[in-house]
Amino acid sequence: MTKKEIHVRRMMSHFINVTDELINEIGIEKITIRKVAELAGFNSSTIYNYFENLDHLIFYAAMKNIKDYSLTLNYYLIGAENSMDRFLRVWECFCDYAYYKPEIYNAIFFPNLDKEMEDYVQDYYNLFHEDLGVHNDTISTMLLKRDIRERGMTTILDCIKEGYIDQDDGDKLNDMTLLIFEGMLKRVLMDKITYEDARCKTMDYIKSIVKLFLIKDYEFKY
Repeated sequence: MTKKEIHVRRMMSHFINVTDELINEIGIEKITIRKVAELAGFNSSTIYNYFENLDHLIFYAAMKNIKDYSLTLNYYLIGAENSMDRFLRVWECFCDYAYYKPEIYNAIFFPNLDKEMEDYVQDYYNLFHEDLGVHNDTISTMLLKRDIRERGMTTILDCIKEGYIDQDDGDKLNDMTLLIFEGMLKRVLMDKITYEDARCKTMDYIKSIVKLFLIKDYEFKY
């Protein structure tokens, strides 16, 4: 890493950490460039040397908050014997973390960004590669996908390859599971459902949908 890259990483890390601190103190919706600049000890214009806009900065601060999810995912996959096991356990891990920090995951997976999300994600992990963790090819690809729909399809494609799901039903399964997650996340954000109820109902609904599309015997383990 060059001196310039080290400097950029340090400055970005500083602003990201300050933004993360503000997220925890006042919430994402109340953050402004001015508030970040004041707490960071810099002029607002300095932030624009490293981030395109406030949404870009908030997205990176949110990415910092999903480090635990990325690093824990492998533990959820221990003992997974096939692609369907992995599909369900990835969703279980995702729900456990997303509903615990709904504002963060809403900012990441339903963002208002100028560039493609994939560009921001790859840029982030290029700077902070340690946050990605070490995963098999499928999971690594999923974590780098540009939007939540493409992330979902990554594990479903493996289920199709192993004969659990018909290829023509892959998009339907993906859309239905994502609709369930998005709707449940909104409920959590509005305090209409508890964390525990949200994760349990989401997994129950996803399993019910999977059963409709299964074309090969599969034993649900839990």
